[in-house]
Amino acid sequence: MSVGQTAARTPAANTAQESRGFFHRTLKLILWIAASLLISILIEWVGMTWWWPEQGADRARLMLETEIGFLASTARESLLVDDTEAYARQAAETGHDWVWRRTGLEWALLAASRPPGSDAGSLRHWMHAAWQAIREYAEAAIFITQLFFVRLAVLSLSMPAFLLAALMGLLDGAVQRDLRRWGGGRESSFIYHHARRLIWPAFIATWVIYLSLPVSVHPTLIVIPFAAATGMMIAVTVATFKKYL
Repeated sequence: MSVGQTAARTPAANTAQESRGFFHRTLKLILWIAASLLISILIEWVGMTWWWPEQGADRARLMLETEIGFLASTARESLLVDDTEAYARQAAETGHDWVWRRTGLEWALLAASRPPGSDAGSLRHWMHAAWQAIREYAEAAIFITQLFFVRLAVLSLSMPAFLLAALMGLLDGAVQRDLRRWGGGRESSFIYHHARRLIWPAFIATWVIYLSLPVSVHPTLIVIPFAAATGMMIAVTVATFKKYL
């Protein structure tokens, strides 16, 4: 293969590699979101067993109403929707429908919760006894699932904040890069590569931490710091980019 042919194929190869990289990161984000749901349910179950057994499933229900209340009181509107509370409640209902109804889990729990008749077999009695033992945990899992999708809705509404932080980081980094170029400053590939690698983890950490939190926290206390961290990583990456293209 000639050098010209290699050079001709390089842009297409780079494009394919970038597409695979984007797909890989998107898939990783989806997997992290799914893992966050499981982690949040497990944390709630562990807490119900050892830390707050007297509260039972009521704690998860109160967390759900509290975080919807955050939207109703301080963030009634956003750039993306007119009614954030209605949007969050719809997200909770949609999540409940997909995770519990369409999978058949809700039907199975309802079937197990019905008291067995006098002519029921031993398996039916055993299922009802098992339901009595796990009822609080099942109800808590249902509330946590709804809370998870409420938080997912909040994060989707926070995307303009991340985009704004990224834009500010890009502009600030570009200015700093030009000042470094014209001032004869030194460039550091070490800082550049490490800052670039931290952009995606800083964004992912927002989703994982917020979606898995076992306590109610106002969204701004999570979104603003992580959006700022993401913008900072972008600014450092652009500022330390090589002097000459």
